[in-house]
Amino acid sequence: MKIKHYLSTFIVILSVTTGFSQEKKFKVHTVAFYNFENLFDTINDPDTYDEEYTPSEGWTLKNYKKKLDNLSRVLIELGTSDAQKNAPVIIGACEIENRRVLEDLTKHPTLLNKGYKVVHFDSPDKRGIDVGFLYQEKYFQPISYINVPLYVYENETASDKKDKKESEETDDKGAVDAKTKRIYTRDQLLVTGLLDGEEINIIVNHWPSRSGGEKRSSPYREAAGRLNRKIMDSIIKINPNAKIITMGDLNDGAYNKSVKEGIGAKLKKEELKKPADIFNPFEQMAKDGHASLFYRDSGDIFDQIMVSEQFISKDKNDYATFKYWKAGIYNKPFLIQKTGQYKGYPLRNQNGVPGFSDHFPVYIYLVQEVK
Repeated sequence: MKIKHYLSTFIVILSVTTGFSQEKKFKVHTVAFYNFENLFDTINDPDTYDEEYTPSEGWTLKNYKKKLDNLSRVLIELGTSDAQKNAPVIIGACEIENRRVLEDLTKHPTLLNKGYKVVHFDSPDKRGIDVGFLYQEKYFQPISYINVPLYVYENETASDKKDKKESEETDDKGAVDAKTKRIYTRDQLLVTGLLDGEEINIIVNHWPSRSGGEKRSSPYREAAGRLNRKIMDSIIKINPNAKIITMGDLNDGAYNKSVKEGIGAKLKKEELKKPADIFNPFEQMAKDGHASLFYRDSGDIFDQIMVSEQFISKDKNDYATFKYWKAGIYNKPFLIQKTGQYKGYPLRNQNGVPGFSDHFPVYIYLVQEVK
């Protein structure tokens, strides 16, 4: 399978002439999201279903360290070029077991000099996988952070009639409370902080999986989309000029109801009319045939980063504060399976050998004019 590449080259201080009457200089920051695909340590946690990732099951310290090697290689290169050396200043992550694995990653020799810090909460997911937030302290300083729980409940009628044909293989199989029927899934992580002195709000997501089939599980992701919208509306109510980024593995495409109706994401910048409106650059990318993951030879973009109206430039002089510039999917050749049944897919963990991830990371660029 041939994968389309959606990569561009950027530098920290850009000389931009296209679309401007005179040359302007800009600084650039990369904001990224990456599903780390089962970044587990080797310790058996009795409170979660992590037995698969223990030495007795073949997940050794050597494998764990190799996984960290692989992820750190991606993160140090993500969104960079020969001229733009800096790794992402903000990284949203999912499928991490705990805070420890994130701290181990930030201490990896490849990333150590970037000074990444961690924001993390344990979520109620029964496999023990959480979302997390990494940031370069030199550029971003958190002001506040909170985990917002998602409450979804099993549809008993639907669960008794699982569509085996439609059911998808997934590493994300939630547990259901026998009494309440609540499905335990990840919280949504909200971090507010200063990027080079400018306040922005970031929501990190990992929405309920398609276990049991897309149609049966869709209401859970629709609820996640509504919760995301509620968080954004609460921010806008406090500050109508707030800048918001929402990112994550949504387990839905940009065209699905959870994103189009739950969040209300827009395909085109011109559709943004009010501060609460959200632009999704990955919808057009999906229409153009790009993908961040594959299933049964079909590609889609479940990994998305969206920005609020305040990030969209109104005119050529509207770059005094950070604005959205471009988006991309990081799918360099070393991240792609070269042979076998899954040729062309992301190079994931398989047969006891640590890979990178079953998802490609995604990123956006924020730019600000340098006077």
